[in-house]
Amino acid sequence: MTVHFIGAGPGAADLITVRGRDLIARCQVCLYAGSIVPRELLAYCPPGARIVDTAPLSLDEIEAEFVAAHEKGLDVARLQSGDLSVFSALAEQLRRLERRGIPYTLTPGVPAFAAAAAALGRELTVPEVAQSVVLTRIPGRASNMPEGETLAALAATGATLAIHLSVHALDKVVAELIPFYGVDCPAAVVAHASWPDEKIVRGTLCDITAKVAADPIERTALILVGRALAAEDFRDSALYDADYRRRFRGGAT
Repeated sequence: MTVHFIGAGPGAADLITVRGRDLIARCQVCLYAGSIVPRELLAYCPPGARIVDTAPLSLDEIEAEFVAAHEKGLDVARLQSGDLSVFSALAEQLRRLERRGIPYTLTPGVPAFAAAAAALGRELTVPEVAQSVVLTRIPGRASNMPEGETLAALAATGATLAIHLSVHALDKVVAELIPFYGVDCPAAVVAHASWPDEKIVRGTLCDITAKVAADPIERTALILVGRALAAEDFRDSALYDADYRRRFRGGAT
């Protein structure tokens, strides 16, 4: 028996990985985060599978489902939104499985920031404009931010920021970022990236708050900020330069 944690992707059912889909198809129990994971993915479950929406469950109740499946020798597909590596509440579940000696695997998924970048039609790293992407959030009810990981400290790098779980405090986010990026810095809010009801609001730090207020977005949204979002006059990467020598292509010496 194994608990298979599966990154279910950003929303669109066909953005799950082939490995994740195949794991769902062979697990007799499926636990899914119903508040964010599309129900269409449940069509991959085998006939007669136990399907449990974990949205209303506590961690203790989720653990009880793992234990019950373990005692019956039934594999579990644990579907979580986006990718497991960030903001997934994965660590505390793994800790409990390890304490009980229950085996598990991790299958990565498409992260929300990647889906949002695709929706915007942009690369988040542009040569000599931005070569780093910071995934972060602001303090909230779920947990505080560690000392040193303030929005201001991260903004000081000038990197492209992908700010999760923070659209409800967009005005505060903008106020903290303007001293570092300037009022003309490109910004966007992408809600439900890859879902049928996907919504995109583009602007700058000067006007993004007003634009979102005119068509409110309350949750399941990502704030993206950085010069790469609207970069045009930048140098080409050397990767495809005809004179750039690399292993699979010759060039000038």
